[in-house]
Amino acid sequence: MKLTVEELRGLFLFEKLDDEKLAWLAEHGTVETAAAGATVYSEGDVATCFYVLLEGTVTLSALVNGDHVEFSRSSQRGSYAGATQAYVGETTAHAYPHSMHAITDLKLWVLPAETFAGIMRDWFPMAVHLLEGLFVGQRAASTVVGERQRLLALGALSAGLTHELNNPAAAAVRATEALRGRVAGMRDKLARIADGRMDGSRLHELVRFQDDAVKRAAHAEEMSPLATSDAEDELGDWLSDHGVEGGWDLAGTLVAGDIDAEWLSRVTAAVGDDYAELAVRYITYTVDTELLMKEIDDAVRRISGLVKATKQYSQLDRAPYQTVDVHELLWATLTMIKSKIPPGITLVKDVDKTLPPVPAYAAELNQVWTNLLDNAVGAMGESGTLSIKTEREADCVVVEIGDTGHGIPPENLSRIFEPFFTTKPVGEGTGLGLDISYRIVVNKHGGDIRVTSKPGDTRFRVYLPLTPRPGA
Repeated sequence: MKLTVEELRGLFLFEKLDDEKLAWLAEHGTVETAAAGATVYSEGDVATCFYVLLEGTVTLSALVNGDHVEFSRSSQRGSYAGATQAYVGETTAHAYPHSMHAITDLKLWVLPAETFAGIMRDWFPMAVHLLEGLFVGQRAASTVVGERQRLLALGALSAGLTHELNNPAAAAVRATEALRGRVAGMRDKLARIADGRMDGSRLHELVRFQDDAVKRAAHAEEMSPLATSDAEDELGDWLSDHGVEGGWDLAGTLVAGDIDAEWLSRVTAAVGDDYAELAVRYITYTVDTELLMKEIDDAVRRISGLVKATKQYSQLDRAPYQTVDVHELLWATLTMIKSKIPPGITLVKDVDKTLPPVPAYAAELNQVWTNLLDNAVGAMGESGTLSIKTEREADCVVVEIGDTGHGIPPENLSRIFEPFFTTKPVGEGTGLGLDISYRIVVNKHGGDIRVTSKPGDTRFRVYLPLTPRPGA
């Protein structure tokens, strides 16, 4: 089956060609069909045909680490793909740079690659020379800039993650070293208490109070600085009155473990005056040991949380397309870039925890959040308010990221999603972050990104459909 001259003229690619050229194309091109779910061509195969979409919906995908990652979807009549660069270079034996899949039943107009290359060189020689230079130059620029951008992003994330991991790791090391000393001191006090002079019933009472001290320390609530100071003064006086040498040094640890004078009075009454000071110091070592173990536990949990956030951010152990909680992705991204947020920037969250999960390419959404959050922080400098809001609007989950920075000039608002367009100084931005974000949200997820901006109030709103995309 072939198209007529008039049918070809109705396609935007050919609408400016004269009748002679249209007739030639009508003679050499054919109409083919493909069923829904079929692969029209596969990445890496020899590019034998140039395709123009007449009816249906297609998706283009590329292989990334063995997974097909969709980067474009179209149902527009006249959309084209396949051997689009057959005329570049001396040979037509190019490979398809990606794969085309049929989402619905398709009707395609097909032209052999060699034929397509020939008419391009014969009919548009100057355009071919210009396009060859453009393809080669853009490919080289994109490769260099893309690799540089990935390395910079990886370096920044690695530095931030290393910094975040170092703090709890160092805290755990310090607490472990201190714990060794406390355990040694506890053994010494226990040996002196249990040297045979304290009867068994009193020793059992001391062990019972020790267990209670552990529970109190484990559940101790943080006090205000004023309340802590008052409690330490009161306990220090009690220790001094009861002949405990250096009692003021012990008061801080005991108060932190929720131990007060009334509780210690019951301990000393149970063991007797002869063993009162030893019992108090033994209890102090017990409390200090529990607090140090609690500190180690907190540090290890923070490290575990950072590792979990890293896995959530990278999504390395998960399917590319899955149902996700957008809040988990947002918090994982915040954890990864935390070190890049200056202390003067306040984070404000207004989230709807009842939002349903979203079908999405999670790792790529994390890239969107990284780009938007990084831009927001960069726009504010050292101080401002970074806001994150989530809500539902019709059949979409909406994520809004706002900042109180200098804003985007009105004349640039329509261009911010263009490739290589940036308002940052030369050398500080590649102009690819928002372009990549737009393609991920709009082309891959069928969503939308909208932006409003004025000085002191810039907001990016990302719309993610709740309905899975067919063929995703």
